[in-house]
Amino acid sequence: METYLLDWANLLVRWLHVIVAIAWIGSSFYFVFLDSSLTSPVDDDLKKQGVSGELWAVHGGGFYHPVKFNVSPPKLPEHLHWFYWESYSTWLSGFALFLISYLWSPSVYLIDPKVMAWSPPAAIAAALAFLVVFWLLYDGICRLLGEKEGGDAKVGALVLVLVCGAAWLACHLFAGRAAFLLVGAMLATAMSANVFFWIIPGQRTVVADLKAGRPVDPIHGKRGKQRSVHNTYFTLPVLFAMLSNHYSFAYANSHNWLVLIGMMFAGAAIRQFFVMRHGFKLGRNPHPWPYAAVGVAALLALIVWLKPAPTAPAPAAAAAPAQVGYAQLKPVVEQRCAMCHGEALQSKGVRLDSPALLSQHAQAIYQQVVVAKTMPMNNATGLTEGERALFAQWFQGGAKVD
Repeated sequence: METYLLDWANLLVRWLHVIVAIAWIGSSFYFVFLDSSLTSPVDDDLKKQGVSGELWAVHGGGFYHPVKFNVSPPKLPEHLHWFYWESYSTWLSGFALFLISYLWSPSVYLIDPKVMAWSPPAAIAAALAFLVVFWLLYDGICRLLGEKEGGDAKVGALVLVLVCGAAWLACHLFAGRAAFLLVGAMLATAMSANVFFWIIPGQRTVVADLKAGRPVDPIHGKRGKQRSVHNTYFTLPVLFAMLSNHYSFAYANSHNWLVLIGMMFAGAAIRQFFVMRHGFKLGRNPHPWPYAAVGVAALLALIVWLKPAPTAPAPAAAAAPAQVGYAQLKPVVEQRCAMCHGEALQSKGVRLDSPALLSQHAQAIYQQVVVAKTMPMNNATGLTEGERALFAQWFQGGAKVD
């Protein structure tokens, strides 16, 4: 019953997480587009009000005319919409999902003895520390250099080094699948912390000053904009890290930290293309195609690098492999597989405790057990190489179960 309820919790929280993440990313992308697409106002009245940019757009059968004020409007409207619950809901649902999926069963999902054989409490503490320590280091870099001349470039370079170092460390401490997701959660935590500690407090200060009739310090807008820009470049790397647990060829690679860095770099470069494309359309910067080209080139390089090695053809004179049937596989399945894929616990809806069910999932078994070697998860049940070879012989011999 516990496993059944956990599956339901996983489903519902994951559903919520995807919904609110779409809302957050959508609003973030929209405002980056808006800032990059604003043009100087034409109307004299708008100029007198302190409007620094405007945009005319058509959508859903209606025309829209958003404007942006330089620092602050002369008067606050009665209803002011705030954008922060999209961020907070995404982080809270994501952390709940991380708790249900990884921290609840660290021995299965978080720990790989071949990478680091440590206790579940230590692994959980280290995973949580990743979220906190990265934010403190990243925030310290932004505080130290963000407002100095040339600070944006220096911050970007140091944050790049920090992310690469964190990716390397995570992949040398945790199971590959968990390491990828943890790096994504680390970046997502920094994104939401930017909103919570900098963007929203700065906006609240501006609103309070306007209501009190005090002059508004433009530094709050500059700081908020800087953190918002960082968030937009983190977005595609985070999305890859969150989706990567479905693709074992990436996280199970012996140099998985390089795969992770390469994919995140490609995502950030492609995001830069889209950010600068808005300015190009208004003649503000050259065509940003080199960024897209670099991102695509990185993806193609990873595809070529990760391609499976060709299998050498067997010599013609070699004897055919011995036939393996269900009787030989049954004790292995019962000892290594049935605890997660049996009648009591049908992980991912897969059962392997009968000849018919074993045959039904033969292709997936061969892929996960023999080729990718991602099952059992982190080899928690100790499947040996000899037993993997037994599965290989069974599949190559026609996956017979009679």
